[in-house]
Formats: sequence, structure tokens, C-alpha cells
Amino acid sequence: MTVPYHTDLTPRLPRLVARLWPGGWTVFTTTVALLVALPVLVVLSHVFADSAGVWSHLASTVLSDYVVNTGLLLLGVGGVSATLGVATAWLVTMHRFPGDRLFEWALLLPMAVPAYVMGYVYTDLLDFAGPVQTLLRDLTGWRARDYWFPDIRSLGGAVFVMGFVLYPYVFLLARTAFLEQSVCVLEVSRTLGRGPWRSFFGVGLPLARPAIVAGLALVLMESIADFGTVSYFGVTTFTTGIYRTWFGMGQPVAAAQLSACLLIFVAVLVLLERWSRGRAKYHHTTGRYRRLPRRPLKGWRGWLATGFCLGTLAIGFLIPAGTLVHLSATGGDPLLGRSFLKFAGNSFAVSAVTAVVAVLLATLLAYGVRLAPTAANRAAVRAAALGYAVPGSVIAVGVLIPFGVVDNAIDAFFRDHFGFGTGLLLTGTIAALVFAYLVRFLAISYSTIEASLGKISPSMDHASRVLGQGTGRTLIRVHAPIMRGGMLTAALLVFVDVMKELPATLIVRPFNFDTLAVRVYRLAADERLAEASTAALAIVAVGILPVILLSFAIARSRPGQENAEPDR
Repeated sequence: MTVPYHTDLTPRLPRLVARLWPGGWTVFTTTVALLVALPVLVVLSHVFADSAGVWSHLASTVLSDYVVNTGLLLLGVGGVSATLGVATAWLVTMHRFPGDRLFEWALLLPMAVPAYVMGYVYTDLLDFAGPVQTLLRDLTGWRARDYWFPDIRSLGGAVFVMGFVLYPYVFLLARTAFLEQSVCVLEVSRTLGRGPWRSFFGVGLPLARPAIVAGLALVLMESIADFGTVSYFGVTTFTTGIYRTWFGMGQPVAAAQLSACLLIFVAVLVLLERWSRGRAKYHHTTGRYRRLPRRPLKGWRGWLATGFCLGTLAIGFLIPAGTLVHLSATGGDPLLGRSFLKFAGNSFAVSAVTAVVAVLLATLLAYGVRLAPTAANRAAVRAAALGYAVPGSVIAVGVLIPFGVVDNAIDAFFRDHFGFGTGLLLTGTIAALVFAYLVRFLAISYSTIEASLGKISPSMDHASRVLGQGTGRTLIRVHAPIMRGGMLTAALLVFVDVMKELPATLIVRPFNFDTLAVRVYRLAADERLAEASTAALAIVAVGILPVILLSFAIARSRPGQENAEPDR
């Protein structure tokens, strides 16, 4: 008896659906992509809409400030993040010095601190009434006008804060690239007479350039998307302008046009990242991997490396976290009882729901591309993943406009035909908020799950089909158990990012629905940082676990690294 063997992995939906809907997976991926891309499309559609003169007023008054401040912010944060991220990644990957094993994972911890939380902490520490300047005056006897101290509430302060929060993006990808470099290339460089520094600048850095540029692009996109830090520091950027135009002036069309201008910045960043690669190839010339030789740094050089890494970690995590712990222990949120638990419950609820839905959608999208790897499917998935490159404020504007149109249409229909109105069914609901989160963070979930699914051999699909399993059962009974770790990682990453998200939450959230991020923002904006410390500390604590797990995964990423002999 011959068992029918199907080499074609084209999805086979149930017979009735397949007859009515032959291109099921392609239509599904296209539909999801259009829904996820809808906010961005809505924003772009308002570029040439009539804003009743508001746009011309903005263009003649504040638009130039938005452009200049946003550009300077990107240059400053990019420079600080690239310097810190590349230097620390090269040190912990290629050298041995006191504490290097600790710094391999600890240097990622600033990723758990939202930028706006760090901004609040350093404002409290470095402001005129803060402990640093107070101690300086007590020691010297100076008065307010007797000395100069840098103003933390400035563009430079925003660059400082965001640079030390966002450098782990560059550190993450640069360290991965350094771990994957060929030992042979580095040895040839040393054989030709290049010292450690010349080998770094002449060989190591150019080979890691694609990863460094990709990490830098993430840093710049996060900088563009930031609202809490620049708003608290009084820096006028596109993000703060969108929020003020929508809520302060009540002009959604003008806010959408500002959002469209902000999308130009995002598009330029993406194009620059692609252009920087050019046609250069960075493939390995050998399939053999050896443990990377780590050069020992002895004496003052070793302690200098330790001091640099420790200083970076202290500014980016230890000082903010320690300050939050101290403030929470000595003061803390006065609503620590039932009200605080409500804020925490709201955050956990929307984060958990978004994480589950994002993982399910990302799994279906990745599986659809695996089953039908057509150009249409791939293009649809790329469109669905664009949301991560778009600031939360832009997504919020793009969500509220179409939801408002739908709500008004439904309300008018019921008033005309049934004599009563329905009110707002979508706008200002949990569903709208979760949708905004999905648009923003679906790309994170998809990239993680796609990587996990790509490691599963197609022969397993063939074997499952030979045993009579359909595509759905193959996904549930074969692929899902194998991808369990990747799916959990994706859920954790989305969960943490939703917990920290501020601009989209502020704009889209339902009335009287506060999360931990909103609680922190409101209290800190009222100069009540001690009370805001409890909610901020909760957000930081939730973000630590995924960061540590991510660090250990990177350490095991080099082939043969886990079985090699230790270098100590």
C-alpha cells in the first residue's frame, strides 16, 4: 500500500472554506497587514487635508523648533549610545578584566528602566533643590548665583538620560556581532602587526558595522517615539507637538499632519540603515568556530575597563534603581492599597492580553509565510511589522481617527433608524488600546517567533503530512511545542514593552483607566517623584527578568561556545 506523500506545503483549509476561499493564508496575512498598517495609512492620508489654517500657524511658529530639536536629540542620543554600546560590548567580549562576567549581563539592565522614569530620577537628583546641588552648596558655602551647574531640564539633559537608557540596544547587537566574528580574521590582523586598538578599528568594528547600525537605528526610533522624557524636560519635539495639537488645540487633522512629518524622520532612518549596508557582504569564510581568545587586561588597564563598565552601569541602572528603592521605602505611593493595585491590575491586564494576541497573530503570520512563501505574503508581513518603527503618539492618532469615524457612523445609523444613539463603541475602549499596542509591538513578537520557526526543519512538516496531519494540527502538535521557548520570549518582550508604553496609553486609554506608566507620568509631572517611585519601581522590576534571560541567550549564541574549554 502506498502512502500518499505531499511535498507541496500549500495550506489546506477545511474543504468548504477552501472551495470558497482558495487563497486562505494569503488573504489572512494581507487582511492582518492592512489592519495593522491602518493607523499609519490614516495618518498619511491627512497630509493634504484642510486643517482650517492650523497647519499654517504651526508651520510659521513652532514647526522649525520641532525639526531642529528632534534632529539634535537624534544626533546626541545616537552618539552617546553608539559610543557606550560599542565600547562596552568590545570590552566584555574580547577582554578579561575584574567583573567582566558580571558586566556581560548587567550592562543590559538599563533596558528595564523606561527613559521617562530615569528622567524623573535624575531631575530629582540634579535639580537645584536636589541632594547633589544641596551638598555642593553645604560644602562650599556658595549661594545660587555663585556657581554654574548644568541644567538637567534641557535638550542636553534629555540626550544624557536617553543615551544611558538606550545604549543597551547597540550593546546587544554589537556583542552578538563580536561573538560571531571569525577568530582567524582577528589572528591574521595581529600577525600583520596590528595591535589591539588597530585590530578593533580596522577589523572588528567594520565587520560588526551592520549590527551596530541596526542597533543605532533602534535607538533613534526609540528616541523619536519618546514622550515622557522630552515633555518633562520641556523640550519641544514632534512627539510633544502631536500631543499638544490633539488635546491642547483640539485639532486632530493638524495632529495627523504633524505625525506625517514625523514619519518622514522614521523613513529617513530606515533608508539610511538600508543604504549603510550597500552591497557589502559580511559572511563567514569558514564553518569552524573556536572559542574567542579574550585578551587579559592587567594592572591599571583592567581596573580602568572595570571602572568604565561600572560607571556606565551605575548611571544607567544602579543610581536610578537605588533612588527609586529609597524613595519608595521612605515615602512611596499614598494609594498603595486598593487604588495602586487597580493601576497595577490595569497594566498587567492590557499587557497580558496584548502579549497573548500578539503571539497568536505573529505565529499565524509566520506559519502562513512558511506554508505559502509568496511575494504577496512576504510583503504583507513586512507591512504588518512597520508599526515598531512608528512612534506611539503617531499610532494613537491613526487609531482614534478611523475608530471615531466608525463610531459616528454607527451612532448616526441607530439614531436615524431606531431613534437612539449608541455613543462610542470603539473609541476610548480597552479594545482600541490593545489594538494600538498590537500595531506598535507586533514586529517584536513576529521577529522572535519567525526565528524559532525557521530553526524547524521542513522534513518535520513532511513527516506530519505523511502521518495524515493537516496544517493546523501540524502547527499545534508539532511546531508549537518546539517553539514554546521562542513564544514565551516573544510574550515576555511584548509584555514588558506594553508596561512601559506611555504616549499611546495617554492618548488612547479609556476614561478613568490609569496604568502604572500613566500613574508615574502624572505624579512626576506634578513634581511628586517620591510618590511616583512605587509605580516606577514596579515597572522596572517587571522588565529585569526578560533582560537577564536575553543576556544569557546571547552568551550561548556563538556555535561551540557552550562546549568549549573555559578561558580562565
